Amino acid sequence: MRRPEAWRAAAARLAGILCFVFAAATAPGEALQPTADTWPIFRGDSGLAGVAPTRLPASLKLRWVFKTGGPIKSSAVVGGGRVFVGSGDGKVYALNLATGRRLWASNVGSAVEAPPVLDGDAVYVGTLGGLLLRLDSATGRKRWQVETGGQVMGSANFHRAGSSGAATVVVGSYDGSLYGVDARTGRVSWTFATGNFINGAPAVVGNLAVFGGCDGLLHAVSILDGREVSAITAGSYVPASPAVFAGRAYTGTASGRLLCADIATGKIAWTAGPGSGQEGGAQAAGFFSSPAAGAGVVAIGGRDGRLLCVDAGTGKTRWTWDAGSAVDGSPVIAGDALVVGTMDGRLVVLALDDGRQRWSYEIGGPLSGSPAVAGGMVIVGSDDGSLYAFGAAP
Repeated sequence: MRRPEAWRAAAARLAGILCFVFAAATAPGEALQPTADTWPIFRGDSGLAGVAPTRLPASLKLRWVFKTGGPIKSSAVVGGGRVFVGSGDGKVYALNLATGRRLWASNVGSAVEAPPVLDGDAVYVGTLGGLLLRLDSATGRKRWQVETGGQVMGSANFHRAGSSGAATVVVGSYDGSLYGVDARTGRVSWTFATGNFINGAPAVVGNLAVFGGCDGLLHAVSILDGREVSAITAGSYVPASPAVFAGRAYTGTASGRLLCADIATGKIAWTAGPGSGQEGGAQAAGFFSSPAAGAGVVAIGGRDGRLLCVDAGTGKTRWTWDAGSAVDGSPVIAGDALVVGTMDGRLVVLALDDGRQRWSYEIGGPLSGSPAVAGGMVIVGSDDGSLYAFGAAP
């Protein structure tokens, strides 16, 4: 029989979770959000939901191509009529959104696979050399840098406290820690150690950072002080980033399991995919894509060559699309469409209701990042070293 003090401790832990979730639900004006003309962060918003508040043009045309000196695994962000993206050549670029003309290039010392984060006059970005940097968005000039103990593979995220206005940048590192960094000064406020690599970006909802990694857990950590609020067993390691929407976190695992976790209770609501045991024992190939969550569905790409779309409430399969190659790229929901890149180099638009292919473009180089959708454009980078922008015909 459990001792009374154990019950009290469990009750206190649950109360703490509910307190944080309540704060997350009610805290004002903290989140980065996309608009029709902006895409300020990887997956569009602080919760990493991967939903654009706009529809795609009926027919997309290639508008411009910008060539860098290395593969582009970083996803682009958009704001103020500019595009920001990192490259394997060790530089972060700012481009004119309409023309693709280079505005500046900042040498950050090592390859950049992490997508930047744009907040006003600041661009925050991590490098494979283990740095988190703040750059001036107008000039590319470095304002500060923080050295972590390992590669920074995933995007940082941004949190502004509702009452004080203090801003914190949160980022994971291959040293196994999540960092909370003062956005103004670059001072490390706290670290939270997981004991294994952190691959993706943390989602931010209210005062919580929600993320997974190679320890096989989905963590919820307070951004205010770096304390863990809950940890949910994912079943295997989490290669990418979660999407948090309406109080639930959605993430894929390396074993091919798509799971939905209720943040308030710390429990798994449902699982889907070939690694969940719900698809007749199909061989799991793993989800290295970040899910898109919105419009009542969750969509994610798999290394088994399929894109899976399930009901957000139940996890039941709505449809699958056979890509013919691995889909490490993360899909974006835009109106009644889903846009995603594949590892055989195709950018594809699918109908959200049934997965029917509407449009595709053969780029050739693998597309492992997430498209940015803003200003009537779809922008995606390729391992061929180029950034591609598609829009309506001029």
